[in-house]
Amino acid sequence: MALTSSTMLALGTPAPDFSLPATDGSIVSLSSFKIKKLLVVAFVCNHCPFVKHIRSQLAEVGGKYQARGVGFVAINSNDIAAFPADNMEKMREEVKAIGYSFPYLLDEDQAIARAYDAACTPDFYLFDAARRLIYRGQFDGSRPGNNIPVTGHDLCAAMDAALQDKQIAEEQKPSIGCNIKWKPGNEPN
Repeated sequence: MALTSSTMLALGTPAPDFSLPATDGSIVSLSSFKIKKLLVVAFVCNHCPFVKHIRSQLAEVGGKYQARGVGFVAINSNDIAAFPADNMEKMREEVKAIGYSFPYLLDEDQAIARAYDAACTPDFYLFDAARRLIYRGQFDGSRPGNNIPVTGHDLCAAMDAALQDKQIAEEQKPSIGCNIKWKPGNEPN
């Protein structure tokens, strides 16, 4: 397991478009969230211990903020040939087991991970109504074994501020997790 940090994409970056298959068989795109004031795009997978560490709280936070009108989507970009635990069938099982209420999408060709400059799982991006990046980085400071409770504090604080039209904290900490499992030849430069 290679520990990797978020690339910390520049704030203000427009949300790259996507159109990907979801676990429920639908196709979900950026425009699927056009009426939402905010949009969270989370890069996750099934097998990463860092995602497993936060997934129950992620499901809870996602449901809570969807009820407040925030769009929420999770994307799995791992190489499913090399990591079959991350394939669509296993993603469906994950949604059912964990209770994700938001779409969980498969980026099989990894083009969307590259477009977002995603580096690790988990990796979080928060976009405003104009779909400009206003937060990127960690869910919270909890990591497997560090005894910090999983709360989603950092992402929730950013969403709360944005929903109240307040300034989001300038200090944004990168997420740390497993590197995205790139297909040969797809690795970032």
